[in-house]
Amino acid sequence: MTSTCCKLSTMRGFSNLQRSTLPSSRRPARAVTTCAGSYTGAGVAPPARGNHFLHIDDFSKDQLIAMLDTASELKARLKADDHSFKPFAGKRWLLSTPALCRVAGKSLAMIFTKPSMRTRVSFETGFFQLGGSAIYLGPDTIQLGKREPTRDIARVLARYNDMIMARLFAHEDILELAEFSSSPVINGLTDYNHPCQIMADILTVKEHIGRYEDVKVVYVGDGNNIVHSWLRLAAVFKMDFVCACPKGFEPDKATMALAQAAGVSTISVNHDPFDAVKGADVVYTDVWASMGQKDEADYRRQRFQGFQVNEDLMKAAGPQAKFMHCLPAERGIECTDGVVEGASSIIFDQAENRMHAQNGIMLHAMGMA
Repeated sequence: MTSTCCKLSTMRGFSNLQRSTLPSSRRPARAVTTCAGSYTGAGVAPPARGNHFLHIDDFSKDQLIAMLDTASELKARLKADDHSFKPFAGKRWLLSTPALCRVAGKSLAMIFTKPSMRTRVSFETGFFQLGGSAIYLGPDTIQLGKREPTRDIARVLARYNDMIMARLFAHEDILELAEFSSSPVINGLTDYNHPCQIMADILTVKEHIGRYEDVKVVYVGDGNNIVHSWLRLAAVFKMDFVCACPKGFEPDKATMALAQAAGVSTISVNHDPFDAVKGADVVYTDVWASMGQKDEADYRRQRFQGFQVNEDLMKAAGPQAKFMHCLPAERGIECTDGVVEGASSIIFDQAENRMHAQNGIMLHAMGMA
């Protein structure tokens, strides 16, 4: 894999000077690699059937729209209380006792090195609604890459399960899982990107604004994995994407360059949030200290002063602006309770759409849509 040979570069959100002056207890524990912008599923062996889902821009616009259209159709079925569509269900077969029967359906292995309520429940519920069953493998159960090599785990799980979903720290781990798995692998999140979240986000944008493209999305906060996925979506869907962040917390430079080189969207970084949000269709934020960065929370809170999404910032954006957050939200820190509960907030539609978007992704990954 090309990704595993990358050398670690400057820690995300901190310059070399800032890192050297931070106490060791507040220095970031993880890094973005110098070749992060070149992460691609193109160099990963495809599964025996279907497709892996690792990065949004591994797919064309038509393919992404097909996934989103499938998601919308499945959502409409469920809203109409139609649970008849069970593509992951198996055929009934009789045991030795004629009165007994079982259904052998599709199975999903869910690997979590990072815990999450939304990711687990949305995948497990969605796979069940489509007729299959899901197995949760938590950090203590699987110990990815510690008890045994990641490549061995991939090959074993693929022989037991029809699909693997993984929510991990290191992006190299999701790429290695995919390379050695004969079943489709879905990226449920890594420190580098979060493609399923952004598919849910753009589905929510379509529902509330009426289009996938020609929207202005302003992300206010840390240039993190959410931003990287928005950038990679902007390499496919035309939009005006702005990352409003303090100096030193910009997104990965290689990923910025990748999105800009696609020539599809207008991409920019702005260190003045009130200027950045003018005319925004969407104002988006996330926690300032992600999982694995909680020892930096006090430092980051100081650095992010002025970047809270509050009523004044939403007023500067304009009455058309919708508020989005991938959740969980730390109310009173990166956003105010008034904005979360306000009329412009669409965060719970956004959270619901995690399941629907992932259902569309999984069907296409299995080659069944």
